Amino acid sequence: MTETSNTPKRSILRHLPLLVVLVVAVIGAFTLRDYLSFDTLRDNRESLLAYRDQNFAGLVVLFLAVYITIVAFSLPGAAVASVTGGFLFGLAAGTLFNVSAATIGAAAIFTAARLGLGDLLAAKLEASEGRMQKFKTGLRENEVPVLLLIRLVPAVPFFVANLLPALVGVRFRTFLWTTALGIIPGAIVFTWIGVGLGEVFDRGGDPDLSLLWEPHIIGPILALCALATLPIIINSIRSKKEARG
Repeated sequence: MTETSNTPKRSILRHLPLLVVLVVAVIGAFTLRDYLSFDTLRDNRESLLAYRDQNFAGLVVLFLAVYITIVAFSLPGAAVASVTGGFLFGLAAGTLFNVSAATIGAAAIFTAARLGLGDLLAAKLEASEGRMQKFKTGLRENEVPVLLLIRLVPAVPFFVANLLPALVGVRFRTFLWTTALGIIPGAIVFTWIGVGLGEVFDRGGDPDLSLLWEPHIIGPILALCALATLPIIINSIRSKKEARG
């Protein structure tokens, strides 16, 4: 009787982290959008720069904590945080901090999803047949290039790229290193925008995030996407040849 009553409790506890993420994400979408903005950064830039000069390590810890929270709970403001990293720390250090925080936050939401729905869906996928069996096999064969591709394609929302791998049984280690590697190109662009943010504010303007779609920026990123797609195409051709043979 005790074991039976404990089973639903354990099931609820397993889903609790993801439920917390979803609730906080919904609340944050309605309450934080006006605060995690470039206007807020503009209004507080002098205080942030002064604090950086007085306590660099403390600001780094604070920045990482805020950025990790934004990513882990899918809150609005990830682009603002990335640009802020460049504004406060420069291109090299800013990119390092942005990539580190985004990767840790992604790992947190991946783990929350895996503890709940992820294990259940992965088990069903493992026991499936027919089309789902082909999907599972294709995913296993192309796991790394697919993960890199969804990180490189700018059109894929970051929270989708964090949740989807957890729900289809991707290994945590593979998810972690492909995330860290795949977000570097985009992180460099956003950090680069942040480096020149002071001059933009002085002119009374706003950061031009459309820079990401400039040919000299999006071109190399699309080339990396094509490179990530190549192993998938090769494996697909090879599988068709083996099926015919």
